[in-house]
Amino acid sequence: MREIVVFSGSAHRPLASAICDSLGVQLSAVEIKRFSNDCLQAQLQANCRQRDVYIVQPLVPPTQEHLMELLLMVDAARGASAAQITAVIPHYAYARSDKKDASRISLGGRLVADMLATAGVSRVLTMTLHAPQVHGFFSVPVDHLTALGVLADHFAGQDLSDTVVVSPDLGNAKTATQFARLLGVPVAAGSKRRLADDRVVIDDIVGDVAGKRALVLDDEIATGGSIVELLDKLQEIGCTGASVACTHGLFVGKAVDRLRDHPFIEEVVTTDTVPPADWPELKVRSVADLFAEAISRVHAGESISSMFDGVDPTLGPPQPQLPFPA
Repeated sequence: MREIVVFSGSAHRPLASAICDSLGVQLSAVEIKRFSNDCLQAQLQANCRQRDVYIVQPLVPPTQEHLMELLLMVDAARGASAAQITAVIPHYAYARSDKKDASRISLGGRLVADMLATAGVSRVLTMTLHAPQVHGFFSVPVDHLTALGVLADHFAGQDLSDTVVVSPDLGNAKTATQFARLLGVPVAAGSKRRLADDRVVIDDIVGDVAGKRALVLDDEIATGGSIVELLDKLQEIGCTGASVACTHGLFVGKAVDRLRDHPFIEEVVTTDTVPPADWPELKVRSVADLFAEAISRVHAGESISSMFDGVDPTLGPPQPQLPFPA
């Protein structure tokens, strides 16, 4: 690992430190300055010449500040003659801006991908993109990791005899099906209509949930509006209780109060792709070892996809009966 150099922006240094601990390398220092005119400047404090450079920076609030930090660090590494620059973006926030669903609207997911490539990124390492098609926005290689195995490990030791995995919407049903197969339980999905960024309506639930405990799986929870709406619908049709799991637990606005005080929720589980919320009862599973293993494999020119052989639906436990095509 002598040729690996890892830097971190200010978005989530504890995750970067945990990745370095797993790799057995030291987290190198970065100096971020803000000038009187509010412009930022990044200076890398370690030699990058002909090194394999990894810059860890999830795009979390303040998202634009952290994006600019990342671009400046990438530019600094390119100017310092790095052999390869990998942007490690555990949470790629602009993946939600993935389609033109209104007139004269920007595609932020593609624009930010272009900005990263222009700045000098050689490769992107990310986890659980909100929309799979965002992968195709990048003109550089993208290694797309999943936290399904990490989240499944949390529930594997529990009694799942009367449990059903529930996706908040049909768009996430394929991932929910994969998660259900890992746990050997059935799967259901909500039929969701989004009215605004923080307002949704769940019209119906596809699948049998009456008399069962729900394990609600989502890729990202921001305000918690979709989850609360889904829980109300599940309770209405006879579900007995619910656990909530997600990869990116942003929990912004009133999300913590909404979920912590909801009488139907037994537990909430997330990962550390983003800094954890101020919520002592929240259960956080680390993905640092996954990112460290991926970095090690990228550096050695080894397969990334083979890391998830056990998460492949065809290799998991017996498949559940699905209420919709997988």
